[in-house]
Amino acid sequence: MEIYHPPVMLKEAIEYLKAEEGGIFVDATLGGGGHTEAILKANPKNRVIAIDRDEEAIERALKRLEPFGNRISIYHANFSQIGEVLESEGVEKVNGVLFDLGVSHFHLRGERGFTVWKEQPLDMRMDRRQKLTAKDVVNELSEKELAEIIFKYGEERFARKIAKEIVRKRKIKPIETTTELAKIVEDVIPKKLWAGKKKHPAIKTFQAIRIYVNKEFEEIEQGIPAAAEHLSCGGRIVVITFHSLEDRLVKNILRSLEGFKVITKKPLEPTEEELKENPAARSAKLRAVEKGTE
Repeated sequence: MEIYHPPVMLKEAIEYLKAEEGGIFVDATLGGGGHTEAILKANPKNRVIAIDRDEEAIERALKRLEPFGNRISIYHANFSQIGEVLESEGVEKVNGVLFDLGVSHFHLRGERGFTVWKEQPLDMRMDRRQKLTAKDVVNELSEKELAEIIFKYGEERFARKIAKEIVRKRKIKPIETTTELAKIVEDVIPKKLWAGKKKHPAIKTFQAIRIYVNKEFEEIEQGIPAAAEHLSCGGRIVVITFHSLEDRLVKNILRSLEGFKVITKKPLEPTEEELKENPAARSAKLRAVEKGTE
């Protein structure tokens, strides 16, 4: 039997999407299919158009969503392609769009190099169709480019030193695994800053490289405005973020949308009850906006 990881802030996502009122919804980040399943259950007339860039995630979700038949359509695509997806479905406007951003539990448990805790090949691609991998980034970009990426997407204050050490080590031999990269970062960051803590010192560097490899911020910058174009009046965009950089970007994009009002003056956070059941949700924040009348 397939074990599915609980979707983050499920109750809040369904409430802020107004899924119980019925309509056509887009789950822009299908993942394990938990949010999509809940949307479909919220109202028997609901229909979901789901998108994911990861073919393996789609295959897993298909089993879960099979009972819903033609109420669900799934596309292997980037969510920035939401316009093309809706055109393929013959749908012009939808009632709500959900974005559950960042790396999934499925990815962290997989073998693609998303985690610092296990030895795996340096891959980090969410979509296996793309060519660029984390190994390419680490071994081919210049020291200056690496430092910029690690600082910009990881907010890592030791970015320059880490980049310098990466370049030094790769001259000896290519850096090919997660443990090799993690060790480089460990050697650079003073031990007194991380020894005895649960958080690995390389997490920020891994986050930065993952964001760069998958063009995560470019996707967000294109995907949310594209979703806004296809919302009906009263329709909502709900976004769940997992780190401060991502949340800041989303907040600014949502506020910049013309004809939309912010529903969440402050982002919602998981309840204590949810955190007991799912500690991985601790950094989640949910923001929502609603489209006004034309």
